[in-house]
Amino acid sequence: QVQLVESGGGLVQAGGSLRLSCAASGRTFSRYAMGWFRQAPGKEREFVAAISWSADRIYYADSVKGRFTISRDNAKNTVYLQMNSLKPEDTAVYFCAAASRGSNWYRGSEYDYWGQGTQVTVSS
Repeated sequence: QVQLVESGGGLVQAGGSLRLSCAASGRTFSRYAMGWFRQAPGKEREFVAAISWSADRIYYADSVKGRFTISRDNAKNTVYLQMNSLKPEDTAVYFCAAASRGSNWYRGSEYDYWGQGTQVTVSS
């Protein structure tokens, strides 16, 4: 089992920045690819970013490319999502997830464990 706890969400004005953290406990964190997803009210969950266990592969949704940066610190069992130039359309609950295998990390079905989510609200 892997437990994931997100933090760092909040209310920010458009153009501002936030850094989300996802702390993992349980089995060896460094063996998992990690992803961030988000879900806005009334919308389906969507892929945001993913990073391989060694950080040699990183993927972003087109909507966040150039604004968001995913990173990980395996020594701290933590994955981060630095979000810059935030827009009102970035408002959503953000979830981190862990995948033990597979490579289609833009798909939620690839992930074995999910956190509870953290709310990000961007005001215009």
